Amino acid sequence: MTSIPAGADHPAVRHSGPFDPPDVAWQSVSPRLVPARLISISVTLGVPLVAGVVLAVLVSPWFWLLAGVPAALLLWAVLLVPRQVRAIGYAERDDDLLIRKGIMFRSLVVVPYGRMQYVDVEAGPLDRKLGIAKVQLHTASAGTDADIPGLVPDEAERLRDRLTARGEARLAGL
Repeated sequence: MTSIPAGADHPAVRHSGPFDPPDVAWQSVSPRLVPARLISISVTLGVPLVAGVVLAVLVSPWFWLLAGVPAALLLWAVLLVPRQVRAIGYAERDDDLLIRKGIMFRSLVVVPYGRMQYVDVEAGPLDRKLGIAKVQLHTASAGTDADIPGLVPDEAERLRDRLTARGEARLAGL
């Protein structure tokens, strides 16, 4: 028979689950990732939106429906992307790196330092303009490859160097 800790059924008591291990200090990514993602989504949805508007004006009002779908998706993205970015976090522990993502469909990736083969830092033109970068981790198993988007370049560089050093130290101990 198991006992329930005092106050466990109280709403103020926080239950740590598989996505929130105890005693982990999560680092968040830069809020500049929000406009980067929104600009990418706007460019993607902008073409069908403009096409729908032009066709609605020139051909038939029924094409407003064609314009309405990307407009609704764009509105949904504006509401959802900031929450998605706030849900991204990473934590460095003694033996591994934790990366969590997602709101509705959450994921927690644990990457042991000894399994890391190399670490990349990437930044496309939009990322560089907004002052962010992505750290890409490559491991011995493709299933555990992971990335941390939206880092300030100095933090991405620091994290790359630290993860590389920790990975080399763990491999040297094998």
